[in-house]
Amino acid sequence: MTQLKLAEYIWLDGAKPTRGLRSKAKVLNLPSSAPVTLDHFPEWSFDGSSTAQSDGANSDLFLKPVNFVKDPLRGEGNFLVMCEVLNEDGSPHFSNSRASLRKVLDNGGAEQEAWIGYEQEYTLFKGGRPLEWPTSGYPGPQGPYYCGVGPKAVAGRPMIEAHTKACIDAGIAIYGINAEVMPAQWEFQIGYRGIEGEDAGLLNMADHLWFARWLLYRIGEEFGYHPSFDVKPVAGDWNGAGCHTNFSTKHTRAAGGIDAIQEAIELMSVKHAEHIAVYGEGLERRLTGLHETCSISEFKSGKSDRGASIRVPLQVASNGCGYFEDRRPGANCDPYLVAARILSTIIKYDDVDFRGYTEVAELAASH
Repeated sequence: MTQLKLAEYIWLDGAKPTRGLRSKAKVLNLPSSAPVTLDHFPEWSFDGSSTAQSDGANSDLFLKPVNFVKDPLRGEGNFLVMCEVLNEDGSPHFSNSRASLRKVLDNGGAEQEAWIGYEQEYTLFKGGRPLEWPTSGYPGPQGPYYCGVGPKAVAGRPMIEAHTKACIDAGIAIYGINAEVMPAQWEFQIGYRGIEGEDAGLLNMADHLWFARWLLYRIGEEFGYHPSFDVKPVAGDWNGAGCHTNFSTKHTRAAGGIDAIQEAIELMSVKHAEHIAVYGEGLERRLTGLHETCSISEFKSGKSDRGASIRVPLQVASNGCGYFEDRRPGANCDPYLVAARILSTIIKYDDVDFRGYTEVAELAASH
């Protein structure tokens, strides 16, 4: 038996300096009594001239489904479908950063069996100001808000609960949430959960972060709140917003893996500027050396040091194996590029094009 259902096709646009999410829904005749697979979602097309990805004279681009989860908003039998953008000849579009990550994996990266996790910070806005901030002036100084409870400490919890439930219902690999240091700022985490058979690999986890971001925007429509991924949403003595990235390989997770972690840190220290270039827009406003950051002009690592570029968690140092945390990526980073940059540095693979966001606009004009 089959049934008419909706598949929301999601992709990244060509906006600069930070790419945005786009989506549209396709009605499909899907099986109701057999498992749905990726093959059930056909390629589709869209107008790239309206998404900063082509010009009007040759505007059609193609959407290739690459991953999917349940649609928790429309209900059973409906799906969210992550897509890569392709050119007419089937080659990856210049804005297709997921293809850059695939290239690194295909050229030795997959042998590392890498896992990744993202700690996504964001700020809820309403009417141009952080949610429930006074109309003039500022709330009390930072201190009681991080992991806080009560109406004086947190704002927007009903939306956060709705988003978390939606992620769980969708099958997204969310493993935690918390209120953050600045009022109206929150965090959710995507990554390894220890569930047997769950894929914690780079492509899947980056896809899941984009799914979770899409749901955050979509649920924000219902509440009338705007989730901001700006890396420094409020200037002054307030924490910025990051996307701390936890990374491991089969070598760092094995007994004695602390040596592989130190080797990875040494390799990343040499490529600091290259990492910063693809870790998000506006990092100079966030990575100041204050508010739990290391200066953008400095690279340092440390055990349990939240003022370092790379933090080695205390339990990892004690166990002698595990993962490391890259604290430099901003909240507005592209998780595909972050994963590709870390992995390519570790395997010493340089034949991948990490286009800057300004270059995206230049390339769009030339195509």
